[in-house]
Amino acid sequence: MRFYTAIVHKDEGSAYGLSFPDLPGCHAAADGWNAIPAAAAEALDLWFEGQEDVEPSPIDVIRSRADVAADLASGATLMTVPYISADGALERINVSIERGLLRSIDSTAKARGMTRSAFLAAAARHEITGA
Repeated sequence: MRFYTAIVHKDEGSAYGLSFPDLPGCHAAADGWNAIPAAAAEALDLWFEGQEDVEPSPIDVIRSRADVAADLASGATLMTVPYISADGALERINVSIERGLLRSIDSTAKARGMTRSAFLAAAARHEITGA
């Protein structure tokens, strides 16, 4: 998993805007602070479709950039965003889990029209990325 740095902008009366200094053209918008992780995850997924992997720059390198310094001076903030690369290959694993929790997982997954595996993958992705 890689962590990319986002610049978060917020003008009065507008949505939060995100840009990624390491990823030209990768932008996102979120109506509220709590919606930023989902917007960032979607923007990263879209940007990396058909793109080569880009190694994220260390935070001190990002901060030393003149354009980033200017954004920060005007009130923007930096946020690190985890990115889980899209790899459609499935892998079978063996997991031990408390029986009562497993029953709850299965009933919730069924109610949502999901398989146990899909539910667990979605829950893990949400826990890791906040999206």
